[in-house]
Amino acid sequence: MRIRRTLGVAALAAAALTTVAITPAQAAGSAVLTHTAVGGPDVAVGDVLTADLVAGSYATFYSSATGTSGIKCATSSFSATVTGNPAAPGVATEQLDTQTFGSCTANVIGVTAVQSITVNNLPYTNSVSDAAGNPVTLAPTAAGPLQTTVVLKTLLGTITCVYRAPGSISGTTSNTGQTIGFASQAFNKVAGPSLCFAAGYFTATYGPVLDSSVAGSPHVFVN
Repeated sequence: MRIRRTLGVAALAAAALTTVAITPAQAAGSAVLTHTAVGGPDVAVGDVLTADLVAGSYATFYSSATGTSGIKCATSSFSATVTGNPAAPGVATEQLDTQTFGSCTANVIGVTAVQSITVNNLPYTNSVSDAAGNPVTLAPTAAGPLQTTVVLKTLLGTITCVYRAPGSISGTTSNTGQTIGFASQAFNKVAGPSLCFAAGYFTATYGPVLDSSVAGSPHVFVN
């Protein structure tokens, strides 16, 4: 009788362990975003993701999609809060809370220095898909359109240039280096004197993207 009770307890314990192991909320790698590795622990809603520019790269804001005239910045970073991370395949969502630029220079005639670059109307919504190519969409919210204000020092004094995207901008992510990048995304000038170039094309690659809400700030992957 004692042997039967022991076997019964063992069977119940095994069943309980099996149930825990397959609980979706705890299944590693079940969501679009995971940390530490592909198929690693799911990134939790509410976690804060951060990244700087890829080492040795620049964030650029050039006057044409293929040119090199405009502004480049040696430092830039962002911080975003995860607002949705469904089971893969799917689309994860983030709220872009901050984006900063520093150590910026300009090679525009008449411009002597870049005083500041400020991203306006935050937060934005960032959607990260695990579809082919890992597409990303950065979209405006009720706070206002995607907009950047650039303050330049010129031979004639300080000027302010305001640039606005016509809608959303597109990018991609990569599990090689855990990066997120945007290439030649168009912004139109909506305010500023003629010395401000008429359009700005934004390019930058950030990585590695880190989950700063987890001990050790592990890298973030798209599944």
